[in-house]
Amino acid sequence: MSCTKKFESINTNPNSPTDAPATNVLANAIQNVGANIYDVWANMNEPETYAGHLAKIQYIDEARYSFRTGTVENDWTYDYRILHDLQGVIDNGSATPNMKAAALTLQSLVLQIVTDTWRDVPWTQAIKGSGGFIAPAYDTQEALYDTLTAHLQMAADLFKSGGTDDLGDGDLLYNGKVEKWQKFCNSLRLRVAIRMANAAPEKAKPIIESIFANPTDYPVFAGNDDNAFIVWPGSDPYFEPWYDDYQGRDDHAVSDVLINQLKSTSDPRLEVYAQPAATDGAYTGAPIGPAGSLPNIGRFSRIGARFRENPSGFTPLQRWSEVLFIEAEAAAKGWTVPMGAAAAYDAAVSASMTENGLTTGDAQAFLTLNPYKTEADIHMQKWVALFKDGHEAWAEERRTDIPLLPAAPGSAYTGHTRPPFRYPYTTKENTLNGANLAPFLAKVKDNFWGQQMFWDKRTNVQ
Repeated sequence: MSCTKKFESINTNPNSPTDAPATNVLANAIQNVGANIYDVWANMNEPETYAGHLAKIQYIDEARYSFRTGTVENDWTYDYRILHDLQGVIDNGSATPNMKAAALTLQSLVLQIVTDTWRDVPWTQAIKGSGGFIAPAYDTQEALYDTLTAHLQMAADLFKSGGTDDLGDGDLLYNGKVEKWQKFCNSLRLRVAIRMANAAPEKAKPIIESIFANPTDYPVFAGNDDNAFIVWPGSDPYFEPWYDDYQGRDDHAVSDVLINQLKSTSDPRLEVYAQPAATDGAYTGAPIGPAGSLPNIGRFSRIGARFRENPSGFTPLQRWSEVLFIEAEAAAKGWTVPMGAAAAYDAAVSASMTENGLTTGDAQAFLTLNPYKTEADIHMQKWVALFKDGHEAWAEERRTDIPLLPAAPGSAYTGHTRPPFRYPYTTKENTLNGANLAPFLAKVKDNFWGQQMFWDKRTNVQ
């Protein structure tokens, strides 16, 4: 028995620590969000084509909903790995208030993307990790939105407490500026709330009104320098993900839907979002998921250099303009917010213009031609401003049906009138957790349709 007295210490490898400094975990999570949630596979190929921003011009399968099971598995795995890593920071008793609040904020961003992608997913038991739930139960999307609301409120109150602890060198998002994390947290609360606006206004309205009524306790983005952008170092292996794909691939063009919208409104962002086609110098968008091949792809406009050709480019997690569009929509619904719908709409469009290097004069000229008239104007301009954030653009397009998009003509799934409502569940989840998945999988049709998101109240769509 004497050989077991120091077994635990002898059997512990000092070079493989079980706990990492929280700031290191935060850095790893931020990098993985950008590299694995907003990259070509998880953002460009599918969310950005489902949302109508991009079209594929080579290897068009994803835009026609012909998915790769390995890609679905990877997306699920990366997402849950990030969620679990951040939960380790949240549960760590030694985590400082600001660090815990930042981890809750980033985790909520990812969790909303997860549930807006797959709807009902494992959470309450799954996030316990090593807690013994090998086959975790599923949480409904309705319950997950309650979780998001509660977690972001917790984070907001932690930030509000005014702790002076810093986030360390691992803050790759705001370089230690806690006040900007606080704005990000409350701006995400607005995003979560507005998503529920048509399905649960009794929950959405008080959240939005309370945030805007308390700018001292719950500040939100107030300028483009607050934008939650991951800015990449620009050297291998840390290139901006869209640029990294650009180095060896030419599979994407700006969609005809977006190009036509920009041209029809004389929008100066056209020359920022897109490049003139190689063949004739015109701005021409590509069709999304067409039947058959696309000959002479040189006639289509490629993605603008700001978004695609900068190795030190940015990954947009959330923008100031989005916050202003949320305020505009809330005002249009008659909710109590500081600005009226028209004023907030004007401010939101101007914020998007200046973010893209244009002037306030450019914005005013556009607004003179395209003034606010109805709530639909808010939704359309928000969709335009969300370029490069495929996850949010796809979610908002499903929530508002703006722009009105058909299913891809080249899809093998017939009888559908809209792009996908959701993403397929993973094969591995069906194999390893099939009993818990079964009742939710039964509500899915043709992998991508069936039951709509709880916040998607569109009718007569399939």
